[in-house]
Amino acid sequence: MHFTSESVEALVDQFSRLPGIGRKTARRLAAFVLKLPRDEVEQMASALIAVKDKVIFCTTCFNVTDNDPCPICASEKRDHEVVCVVEEANDVMALERTRGFNGTYHVLGGAISPLDGIGPEDLRIRELVARVSGQGDSGGSITEVILAVNPSVEGDTTAYYISQLLAPFGVLITRLAQGIPIGSDLEFTDEATLTRGLQGRVNLELNSC
Repeated sequence: MHFTSESVEALVDQFSRLPGIGRKTARRLAAFVLKLPRDEVEQMASALIAVKDKVIFCTTCFNVTDNDPCPICASEKRDHEVVCVVEEANDVMALERTRGFNGTYHVLGGAISPLDGIGPEDLRIRELVARVSGQGDSGGSITEVILAVNPSVEGDTTAYYISQLLAPFGVLITRLAQGIPIGSDLEFTDEATLTRGLQGRVNLELNSC
């Protein structure tokens, strides 16, 4: 099924290029745009253009920002001795929503994946080493690096590679705990997750009454 308008079909083609958007969903989006007032469509188009014209990468952490350094790196209220390493900028937003981390970040831009042709040189690992070693803007004051990469084969490979590179600098290298999600049942938890939960078990210090 195709729209009779070439302009609408061209819009469908563009929508279908987005991750996770198939032709059927793209047609629905195109139909939705057709119903919008012109001023809202212009606002949408302006927002898309502004992303390409104004958004840059922070030269310290490589998160997306409108200003360099980004607000997180520029903030005096953040703990600049702790750096949380993530794969993508979306991961920064996810961690910030928790309001449980007050350090800074380092966005790698992906994970090591030989099958996809992505090696260490394709990521911002060299820049991370420079920050930790004191050659970057942080001045070598970093005391802990938290590896918050995804719990996948690619994430594990990336975490191991980075930990080996940073070992000589004497910083504390940690990784986000992995295991059983809150509210889930052991009966329905897969073996890999259960194994991670056992490996990452913690000691409960009971306070004496």
